[in-house]
Amino acid sequence: MKRFLAAGAMVLLTVGVVMATQAGSGKAANPVAQALIDMENQWTKASLASNADALAPLLSEDFVALDSDGSMHSKADVLARTKKAKWVTNEIGDVKVVVHGDAAIVTGSWAGKGTDGTGKAVNAKERWADTWVKTASGKWQCVASASAPSK
Repeated sequence: MKRFLAAGAMVLLTVGVVMATQAGSGKAANPVAQALIDMENQWTKASLASNADALAPLLSEDFVALDSDGSMHSKADVLARTKKAKWVTNEIGDVKVVVHGDAAIVTGSWAGKGTDGTGKAVNAKERWADTWVKTASGKWQCVASASAPSK
């Protein structure tokens, strides 16, 4: 019996290590979660390059953003600001995904330094939460994003 318990404990420990390794490598075990992480990384890359055209397909037409300063922005606002922003650094981390059927919440941290779309100098860290939905065509799009300053 002790051998059986010991073997069971080893299996659980091994599974835990594999899962922790996947989490630490930024690879999600769930293919939907990984696809959403990939889209968040595309968003970050597009923002760093001031490439609104690359960002546009990720956002729904009725997308709404709540910025860390409390201001609200539409998809058109976000795309216009993306074109004007000039980032030296624009990085996300600690990305986590929770899928709820055809919707998902993706959270993470952001660090950025540069000039935002309004011309304001930025050197900030924030936490963010994005809400994604799977459309009738099977494509995932972000419908809402909110951020808050972090230390």
